[in-house]
Amino acid sequence: MNVVLTLLLQLLTLYLSLTMLLLALALLTSHPLPSFLYRLLASYLALLLCATYGVLASLALFILPPHRSAQWATARAFKHTMSLLTGISFEILSGQQHLLTRPAVFVGNHQTALDVLFLGEIFPPHCSVTAKKSLKKVPVLGWFMALSGTVFIDRADRATALKAFAGAAREMREQRQSVFIFPEGTRSNAEEALLLPFKKGAFHLAIQAGVPIVPVVAGCYWGVLGVRERRFRAGRIPVVVLPPIPTAHLTPADVEDLTRQTRDAMLDALVRLTNSPRGQHAANPALKPLTTPSPPFSSLEEVLADTKEAGSGGGSSARESGVDQLRRHGHGEKIYDGAGN
Repeated sequence: MNVVLTLLLQLLTLYLSLTMLLLALALLTSHPLPSFLYRLLASYLALLLCATYGVLASLALFILPPHRSAQWATARAFKHTMSLLTGISFEILSGQQHLLTRPAVFVGNHQTALDVLFLGEIFPPHCSVTAKKSLKKVPVLGWFMALSGTVFIDRADRATALKAFAGAAREMREQRQSVFIFPEGTRSNAEEALLLPFKKGAFHLAIQAGVPIVPVVAGCYWGVLGVRERRFRAGRIPVVVLPPIPTAHLTPADVEDLTRQTRDAMLDALVRLTNSPRGQHAANPALKPLTTPSPPFSSLEEVLADTKEAGSGGGSSARESGVDQLRRHGHGEKIYDGAGN
């Protein structure tokens, strides 16, 4: 046992030394590679530290209810750790009050591994994630996810997946527990404002549980993280939370329409965020350094104020169907329209 502990300590010391060396090189040179490698190692370190914290928090909260707050507590810890080590953060610009919806099925766009930090910013209390079953076997991270109430889905076994969703729907109704799902099912690694086709599991779950869908959209962050370009730099990534979409009177026959309408609304928000002055898509020739904090904004309309023309070409059909669908539910909240008003 002592030999194993000594070896682990030596490996940790080597890891920390290499990370600090890369940080020094990143500060001394303008070449992007040291910065990329430093933030990569720092991110894995933050993930390991917070997953370990999550295991301990899950054990403590399992004894002291409500134990399903462990994922929220760990997400917040990861948010602050990553902000300190890498200078990267997500910022909610509009709709933060919708994160208080409970219970609900929260859905978000899936871009890269940095989406874990996205969850750190938006993850509400009394909420659990869904994850592929193979993650359960990952040391530390898998332990934390299992202890904190993750809904594991076996994608290769439809019967098992349906059973897991049925159990999640029952707990949502009985415990007022929410669930977060990436409906794309896999990372898009997008350099532009795009969404992969949505899988329907999240929408079946929402209708089965009779709870609303709450779409959460992060702007394309290619300017912060570009793996092929070996770019990984500090920055703040904009996020909007759209109004809840009720499902109480829907049936399984409505899943197709609900999926399409939700995706349309999310794509509209994604296009307009990415084309805004704070957007970071690959086609933007004037990509500005993101190390200087951006000024605060009071609303989504203010953020997108000068994108009236930019947003009219890339997502007009999505904007019309998505916004009209949200208004049709009569939420009473002003949603941006094609004129930016």
